[in-house]
Order: sequence, then structure tokens, then C-alpha cells
Amino acid sequence: MSTPFILDTDTAQDDCVAILVGLLDPAADLRAITMVAGNVGFEQQVRNAWMTLNVADRLDAVPIFLGAQRPLMREWVSAENVHGDGSGGLSMDDSGLAAQSENAVDAMLRITAEQPGEVSIVAIGPLTNVALAVIRDPGFVGRVKSLYVMGGSNNGRGNITAAAEFNFYVDPEAARTVFEAGFADLVVVPWAPLTLRDAVFDKDRIARLAGIGTPLARFVERVCRGTLAFDESVGIPGSTHPDSLTAALLLHPELITAEAPYAVDIETSSELTRGYSAMSWGVHGLEPNARVIEAVDAEGFYGYICSLVSQTTTPPRAFTPAL
Repeated sequence: MSTPFILDTDTAQDDCVAILVGLLDPAADLRAITMVAGNVGFEQQVRNAWMTLNVADRLDAVPIFLGAQRPLMREWVSAENVHGDGSGGLSMDDSGLAAQSENAVDAMLRITAEQPGEVSIVAIGPLTNVALAVIRDPGFVGRVKSLYVMGGSNNGRGNITAAAEFNFYVDPEAARTVFEAGFADLVVVPWAPLTLRDAVFDKDRIARLAGIGTPLARFVERVCRGTLAFDESVGIPGSTHPDSLTAALLLHPELITAEAPYAVDIETSSELTRGYSAMSWGVHGLEPNARVIEAVDAEGFYGYICSLVSQTTTPPRAFTPAL
């Protein structure tokens, strides 16, 4: 049986791979792509999503809804120094393509109300849209089957400051709102140590993936190219794939090899540690509010991505430069 879910994204680099997970995995029933301000400029994020749908030959398959274009209380901070345009310089003619008129938050509320307890959300950008849904309709929390969040670090290093991972740093108030909301099944896929240990594809892996030779494989290699260069410049030995990992874990929990309940809270008042995720592991008298993934089958995950991009597709619109 397929798993229905909404993908909330700030589409750049690995977010594109996460969309492919939702489009290409037979276990996935991707109901909507909702857009939130994060990695790159908002309009570029939407273009990146269209390009991903195009390479999968699924341009009409999944509706795109536009959500929050800035954090709840702060100015938007981009990661364009990391991702560039988020697509490795690819472009295509997007004439005639249009997002839905319904706002992303309204779409989340509607879709979960239509099938309460059946639809999950995979949130791989800042948590602004999810927080707004919580604020708008307190019943939303009880209707979401599972909320999978890519964000934070398990009391480890950040990737935008020494303390904070990007998604929680951009909108810490939204992250705190979500973690205080009381979701029955909130699953966290953290940046450190999990991503840095189990979801990094080094140059050899990227070359092997590109060597598969399909349009999908060449697309993934291309969108990861710029981020790979940045990661290597800061001592990470490959491109990072936490977003596609988060989507994959919803669909394939057998990839999880270690997890534990934690009480997670987000720092909002200190500029030094803004967005820091404090994760209490059960010895501080705090009630757990999340499952935190501690380890996954790294080889199994890489093999899974390779199997997805081995599928043959015919993109209906040409890319520039050509794939």
C-alpha cells in the first residue's frame, strides 16, 4: 500500500531528490508539494520544483501550492552561498505552468481534514508553513498521521552557525511552535551527527550515480554539483542528502537502524545560539515530544537512490544546458 503525504519544501539540491522520492517510489502517494521560504529565492524554488517534475515526466502529476515567503517574525536568510540557484544552473521553459491558487497552509488544512489521521507531512525546509497551520487550526495537529522533520542537530554542530542547522535557524519561532504543538508522531532527521555520517555521497558515489546514464541520474548529479563543491570547501567529503533521506524514511522505516524518544526544544532568544535544538535524551525529567533518528542503513539508502534514478523517463521539456 502507498503512503499518502505532503512534501513541504524549499526546493534546492537535495530537496529535488526528495521530490523524486515522492514521484518515483511505488510506496509513495505524494498528494501535494507546498513551498516555504528557505534555501534560495522563492520564485527559483518554484522553478526548481517544476524542473524536477519535468525530469520525472510528471509535470501534471502533483499540484504545487505556494506558502509563506518569509519567516514568522524575522527576515528571510538564504543559503544561496551553499546552493547557488539550487539547480546546478539548469533551466527550462516553464511557460504555461502555474501553481495552485490555494495557499499552501490552506491546502495542508484541507487535505488533512479530508482524510484525518491518514496523511503525513514531510517538512524539509523551515517550519513556517507547518507552524501557521498549527496556529490557524489547533485541530490540525490531531489530523496529521506523522510529521517527519529534517532539521536541527542532536546536540551537535550546526551548518549555518556553530550551534544551529539552517532550517531551524531561519525560523526558530516556527520550529518551537511545531515542537510544542503535540503531534502524536513527530520524527526528526537531524543534520549532525546523522546526515554527516550516513547521508553523504562522496565523489565516487556521485560518479557512479551519474554513470547510470538516465536523465534522472544526470539531473541529480547536476543539481548536486554546486553543493558538492561547497561541502568539500568546508570539510564535508561529499554532497549531503538529509532531505531525500527524510522522505525515504517515511516510506521505508526499515532503513532506520537506531532511534530514541527525545524532548526537543528550540532556542529563540539568544542570537549566539538562535535555532539551536536542545535534545534531551531521557535523563532530565522531560516528557519526550519526538522520535529522533540516530542511525540509518547508509549503504541501503544510497542503493535506494540509485534504484530510483535508474528508471527511464522522457522529460517533455528540454533542459538548458541539455542533460
